[in-house]
Amino acid sequence: MTETRRMTVGQALVEFLANQWTVDGDVRERTIPGIFGIFGHGNVAGVGQAIKQLHVEQPGLLPYYQARNEQAMVHQAVGFARMHRRRATFAATASVGPGAANMLTAAALATTNRLPALLLPSDTFATRTTDPVLQQIELPHDTSLQVTDAFRPLSRYFDRVERPEQLFSIALAAMRVLTDPAETGAVTIALPEDVQAEQLDVPVAFLQPREWHIRRPLPERGPLARAVAAIRSASRPVIVAGGGVLYSDAAAELAAFVEATGIPVGTSQAGGGALVWDHPQYLGGIGATGTAAANAVAAQADVVIGIGTRYSDFTTASRTAFQDPDVTFVNVNVAAFDAYKHGSQLPLVADAREALVALQAELASYSVEAGYAAEIATRKRDWDAVVDAAFAPSGNALPGQAEIIGAVQSVSDPRDVVIQAAGSLPGDLHKLWRVRDELGYHVEYAFSCMGYEIAGGIGVRRAAPDRDAIVMVGDGSYLMLHTELVTAVAEGIKIIVVLIQNHGYASIGHLSETVGSERYGTRYRYLDETQSFENGEPLPVDLAANARSYGVDVIEVQPGPDAIQDLRDAVRQAKANDHTTLVHINSDPLVYAPDGNGWWDVPVAQTSTLPSTQQARAAYEQQVAAQRPLLG
Repeated sequence: MTETRRMTVGQALVEFLANQWTVDGDVRERTIPGIFGIFGHGNVAGVGQAIKQLHVEQPGLLPYYQARNEQAMVHQAVGFARMHRRRATFAATASVGPGAANMLTAAALATTNRLPALLLPSDTFATRTTDPVLQQIELPHDTSLQVTDAFRPLSRYFDRVERPEQLFSIALAAMRVLTDPAETGAVTIALPEDVQAEQLDVPVAFLQPREWHIRRPLPERGPLARAVAAIRSASRPVIVAGGGVLYSDAAAELAAFVEATGIPVGTSQAGGGALVWDHPQYLGGIGATGTAAANAVAAQADVVIGIGTRYSDFTTASRTAFQDPDVTFVNVNVAAFDAYKHGSQLPLVADAREALVALQAELASYSVEAGYAAEIATRKRDWDAVVDAAFAPSGNALPGQAEIIGAVQSVSDPRDVVIQAAGSLPGDLHKLWRVRDELGYHVEYAFSCMGYEIAGGIGVRRAAPDRDAIVMVGDGSYLMLHTELVTAVAEGIKIIVVLIQNHGYASIGHLSETVGSERYGTRYRYLDETQSFENGEPLPVDLAANARSYGVDVIEVQPGPDAIQDLRDAVRQAKANDHTTLVHINSDPLVYAPDGNGWWDVPVAQTSTLPSTQQARAAYEQQVAAQRPLLG
């Protein structure tokens, strides 16, 4: 007879999650090492009660953590998951209605970034006996639809536990997707508030420790042979290294492969750290926000070897990066969806690490020609000199962003992690930040979510308490989700926040200029008598005081010729502190970083009475002419 325990659905789910383990080769760790929760009437008596009971009965088995915003809970889980190479993540529980809806943005972020996060939003009564309950959506054409249905297109897996006995199959299916490298992303289990509190007989076997082994598929012989033949025939090959290199723990294999063959490497935002900045084959970021060195080589490449990249428009410079008319793409990816992108006839559906090992063995006698090797070295040297010049202090009262990045870089340690997500900083960091550790570059640029930085930084620090997490954020993104500073203070989690005050949206302001809209609506100013924000006085918002009010230690860098040196000193002090510190500095948003010769397709109005827009349209049409289908 099957041994069972009488439990509620919430109790069974929480204990089940606490006993799941991920195994990746010799690495074994808890898949769900903790749970975030903000409680309301939808989950306080179900999952909330279950978390409390487990804490009393088995302290530490599934630690509970607070947050100040439901979106931020999932951002923390994503930051944690990336640092753990997708082997572990957090669960996040929220109440019905707005609590659940607040997680939608973060669900999209997790799925777009191919990073695991387990979402447990609550639902209204499955029985509907008290409809409509507080915070319930009522749609006359379909009364079964609720807020949680909005998670369906944003999740890699979605299901709703409408009856207690459904929990077993749903929970197991959710874990399968969370731990599948090709399928992972947001995993959502919707939990009606009445079902959470209902009892059932739970098989003890369901609650026992269970291992989920990460699949590392080997390349098939036929596709491998075709890929090898294409690379052997190449005279100007280039590698585009994406996040998959890091998630498969393949940085060492990538380094060995390019050292043996001499093939140069450019990285996507997610692939930052796949090679350290001073590696001879590393030319920096590639694409719209890439370096002039990487983009010059990419433009003439005859074979492009994508490894673990999803080939976003930024990586391909909106399909203008690769200009050889006969360019061929060898796409190595664990997910067939990404391996077949751009119509590649040479997809290699395999784990990045296993594919690199196989490619090196098959290409043992191959290396790039001497002339190409010399060009790679020259372009790298020239770009390094450009970065050196960009980092040099100007002595201006308001430094540019490149100087600020250089100052932070100069006092950081090799294993520090820089965290960013949105605005102009991702582009500048992609070109300028000199990564010295494979996990040292954490820029969320698949969804580029404003507000990710602080919560994501806390997730990074949770995952790696022996590393300093340096969050660089502009004032626009800071204002989106700064409240998680309270979480850092409450738990004594140390992060370093470098807050760059631009008095508006610096990135979109610059973009607005390039499309002929003259920075309209991007300045933080008083509304004037013409109902415009363009000409009023700057707002007297004191973001340093805001952070200080949360209990954060704040260091303010005053404008002046010594601002960069003062910034270095402030970051040194922040690193010496054992608690969260925010460094506030004013910048000149009109001083731009060096151009990497990449382009991003943002359509410009085809007709306009504004001369600025007319000029922008003419420039746009010239750039569009360089686009190509990239069928390889």
